[in-house]
Amino acid sequence: MSPERYARIREMLARRQPDLTVCMEQVHKPHNVSAIIRTADAVGVHEVHAVWAGATLRPMASAAGSNSWVTVKTHTTIGDAVGHLKSSGMQILATHLSAKAVDFREIDYTRPTCILMGQEKTGITGQALALADQDIVIPMIGMVQSLNVSVASALILYEAQKQRQNAGMYQRKNCMLPDEEQQRLLFEGGYPVLARVAKNKGLPRPYINDLGEVEADPAWWATMQASA
Repeated sequence: MSPERYARIREMLARRQPDLTVCMEQVHKPHNVSAIIRTADAVGVHEVHAVWAGATLRPMASAAGSNSWVTVKTHTTIGDAVGHLKSSGMQILATHLSAKAVDFREIDYTRPTCILMGQEKTGITGQALALADQDIVIPMIGMVQSLNVSVASALILYEAQKQRQNAGMYQRKNCMLPDEEQQRLLFEGGYPVLARVAKNKGLPRPYINDLGEVEADPAWWATMQASA
């Protein structure tokens, strides 16, 4: 890994916002999943959540780069997903037009926040709405009453980014991610070929030092270099 790439990854990690996320409830179209992941990466979201029982989410190839940096955590039910997120102290915001809904720009996104996005055709389920803390809407003055789910998530995430940037939350000196997670991303992002080989051979993840170099014992390197 070059010094420039090491510095770039470190800069990215320092700006990650582990207390900001998106939860996709049965969003199943690959291009929408991919677009949401790409936007999440762009605004510094570290992990997104998906509820899709009995299926595997398959982002399109266009999200392959972002998918390397954004973890997608899947849940079998919306109750499991929201329970997990609320246990982390997150407010759950449901994108839904209702009598109690507020303009999405009125929300304080400097708080730990999850944005709940519903399925493309039917929207958010009643169960999910009952679990949410607040309904939010994107004001619309045309004939259409809704936006594409990936477009809507992008608008809300960038409002969150603006508020957090104004609050100095992207200028923290220390990365908010656990050291183990930082090490994983440094190795997998800085040494993708070595990471693939190490995974295939069942090798433990080596330590990446402050110069961006791999620190491993001779036995690790010998196994890495041995023929399969």
